[in-house]
Amino acid sequence: MTELIPAPRAVEGPLNHHVPLDRDTVLCSEPGTGTTERWLRSTLGPALGLPFPPGPEDSRNAVRLCLDDTLEPEAYRLSALPGRGVEIRGGDAAGVFWGAQTLRQLLGPDAFRRAPVRPGTARGIPQQIIEDAPRFRWRGLMLDVARHFMPTDGVLRYLDLMATHKLNVFHFHLTDDQGWRLEIRRSPRLTEVGSWRARTRFGHRASPLWEEKPHGGFYTQDDIREIVAYAAERHITVVPEIDIPGHSQAAIAAYPELGNSDVVDTASLTVWDDWGISPNVLAPTDRTLRFYEGVFEEVLELFPSTFVHVGGDECRKDQWRASPAAQARIKELGLADEDGLQSWFVRHFDAWLTARGRRLIGWDEILEGGLAEGAAVSSWRGYAGGVGAARAGHDVVMCPEQQVYLDHRQDGGADEPVPIGYVRTLEDIYRFDPVPPQLTGEQARHVLGTQANVWTEAMEDRARVDYQAFPRLAAFAEIAWSALPAPADRDFTDFERRMTAHYRRLDAQGVAYRPPTGPRPWQRRPGVLGRPIEGAPPNV
Repeated sequence: MTELIPAPRAVEGPLNHHVPLDRDTVLCSEPGTGTTERWLRSTLGPALGLPFPPGPEDSRNAVRLCLDDTLEPEAYRLSALPGRGVEIRGGDAAGVFWGAQTLRQLLGPDAFRRAPVRPGTARGIPQQIIEDAPRFRWRGLMLDVARHFMPTDGVLRYLDLMATHKLNVFHFHLTDDQGWRLEIRRSPRLTEVGSWRARTRFGHRASPLWEEKPHGGFYTQDDIREIVAYAAERHITVVPEIDIPGHSQAAIAAYPELGNSDVVDTASLTVWDDWGISPNVLAPTDRTLRFYEGVFEEVLELFPSTFVHVGGDECRKDQWRASPAAQARIKELGLADEDGLQSWFVRHFDAWLTARGRRLIGWDEILEGGLAEGAAVSSWRGYAGGVGAARAGHDVVMCPEQQVYLDHRQDGGADEPVPIGYVRTLEDIYRFDPVPPQLTGEQARHVLGTQANVWTEAMEDRARVDYQAFPRLAAFAEIAWSALPAPADRDFTDFERRMTAHYRRLDAQGVAYRPPTGPRPWQRRPGVLGRPIEGAPPNV
């Protein structure tokens, strides 16, 4: 009986015969499988004390890595046969790598450590054949580092955790009202000024508590190159997010000319130290467009991903309504209203990115005022935005707040730290389906996949991020990868059984997850106000 997460498509076995992995096990790798070869030697090898020397393909004690064009992209076939060793065949290099992640799980929790804890212990896996392939090509995690900065080593650790769970898109939320985290060399004040705030509210914006010290940090361009390269070695695509035209107070604090200076004293603005939605948005000027074109030019140099996220959400339009300059721009462009002005922003950068071989993606507010033809949508306000976009022929990533926002609380109990939003238990996540039933088969093909989002207003450090993300990210990974039955028919009892083994893997990786029995004493935040939403529908 398999204990794998995410669940594979088909397993033949396991049988009582065991296939050994020991110091004599050789590694045979075909051309094109280098990322997995390096990972086995640099990660799995040290964990178990195995050198994995190169050896002949016909060795009886080997791990063989092969490409197989009869398999679909990202699919793999893992065979563990006595006298033949372990063979991982992948439809492409990514498929071979995902097969290696399955091998690691089969070897037990010790395989998730950084050095052997039982040197000399015989290792082996039961004889079996596993056939597997992903349901979706976009299996994402969004991490907000703008509200609370996560240093580079923490980001690399999350890429490793994503790889463990066969997630392949890292949505990197780099800018917001509360901080700008990306070095832009032509605009140094974005990080000199925009990456630091004077203090931080502790808890939800209703909380009276403050951390009275500066908070901030940013990634140098070399940090970003390291993150992107590290992700690529794990077959993870990094999709950067640079917010326009809302969620931009940090940028305006650095460069006041970007704001609506005819209605607000932008020169007096600072990086926002509170939570919520700032009223300070970008001015709809050619100067703003040229500035952000310069930003995106450097973004494209650093991030090779096809998609570039431009935010586009929660843009308050009060300043545009009050601004004579913005109203003149609406009239000049022949637009109907302020929604049209936001659409003008989005369409400009959609065309700009398309001309450079990239694709724009934004939150579902970019549908307001008309959506640019090539743009894709991250549907966060329930299913509706994604349904509308897919019916209009646009690609969609389903990440509805009501189901897969991992900053939302995991339980309704009083001990839950800084309770935010809806109660979304492990089982709630497990019963989420990214494809809305009202879509036709043709429309459903526009659902690229799904993504879990981690917003960090109430997550002041890595341990808090771990607590909110896990174990629910494991359930989400199975939704994104595995061909599961309809939500009501899913075997959550079996998932819980497999999680018993998976908790030991998370322990070995040092993940500060929420135990199934509730938060540990040091995981609680007594007296820190959150924003619970009572009586929310279970799966809207």
